[in-house]
Amino acid sequence: MTVPGHGDALRLAFGGLCALAVAMGIGRFALTPILPAMSGGIPLSASQAGMIASANFLGYLLGALAAMSVSRSAVHAGFRASLLASVGTTAAMAMNDGPVFLAFMRFLGGVVSAGVLVFSSTLVLERLARMNRAGLAALHFAGVGVGIALSAVLVGGLARGGIAWQGQWIGSGALAALLCAGAWICLVLPDEPLARQAAEAGAAQQSSRRAARPSPALVRLAAAYALFGIGYVVTATFLTSILRAAPTLAVYETPAWAAVGLSAAASVWIWGRVAARLGGMRAFSLACAMEAVGVAASVLVPGVSGAALAAVLLGGTFMGITSLGLVEARRLSGGDPKTVLGLMTACFGLGQMLGPTLAGYAADLTGSFFWPSLCAASLLVVAALLTLRPARA
Repeated sequence: MTVPGHGDALRLAFGGLCALAVAMGIGRFALTPILPAMSGGIPLSASQAGMIASANFLGYLLGALAAMSVSRSAVHAGFRASLLASVGTTAAMAMNDGPVFLAFMRFLGGVVSAGVLVFSSTLVLERLARMNRAGLAALHFAGVGVGIALSAVLVGGLARGGIAWQGQWIGSGALAALLCAGAWICLVLPDEPLARQAAEAGAAQQSSRRAARPSPALVRLAAAYALFGIGYVVTATFLTSILRAAPTLAVYETPAWAAVGLSAAASVWIWGRVAARLGGMRAFSLACAMEAVGVAASVLVPGVSGAALAAVLLGGTFMGITSLGLVEARRLSGGDPKTVLGLMTACFGLGQMLGPTLAGYAADLTGSFFWPSLCAASLLVVAALLTLRPARA
């Protein structure tokens, strides 16, 4: 049997990067740069836009719960189906301008994006750990930021060229298809030897494990993860809309969203180094506190400074928090990684499902995202306090 080498580990991590760029960076977050054009062209109220965004998060929640119930032998098939469906649901957003249709497509996109996250993370993280290449997990999670940055540049270019929101979704689907090919080449086509090894190892581990009651530290982390889902999503969904509402800042929509993506791509590695020094829980807490500053800055700090601070702190923390939460939960549980990853993703999905709808209705009532953003920042502070104490496995 050939022992997997460094090249195999890099291939796995890069395949995971491409997969998360498809399902999360584009499938989830392309809505943010396209939303202002949709709101003006359809048109959509803030509450309708929030409903469409929340439909994606409802799908994300249900997709995470469904992924937990999938057997280990079906993880590979689930990953392939979810990846292809993510490309399809992204492009299908251009087919109809009805809010109900758009919400349904976002719902389906949320289901499959959760599947890609859970299944790809299960495949990639477990194999990297067995290869003693766990540090390459940062490359896997960087895919979200890479997808955000690429879609920001693409959508910004199409918008400047006068392409309507439908064309922006079609372009995003084409970009997702290109990245899907990269994920397919790296994770699917040469997958059989590693798949057999992972299945054998997983079966052996599963037979030796018993169901355990979640520890208090894991419960605190899951609660903080849900609050993080609410706290980050208001700015992540409406940042470009907030900028467009200020005439002097509208020109910074594309640079700000690209800055979010670039910061997110680097943040996983940075927060991994922080976790190595402080511990996973304390690093999670610090990242939540810093993100609270960025979310509050989006409405408290005027001008370009506020936009830049919000973009860099949001992008520089949200994927770091995501990866820290998943890695720390896996460490604390000691159980089936697919189940743990699915449970954490479900908590996150529940939180982020509530955020856009509540924020949208609040914005319609108050005329701005000022109070919704401050409420989101306060929830991030609570998440930071919940995870301030370190935890032992």
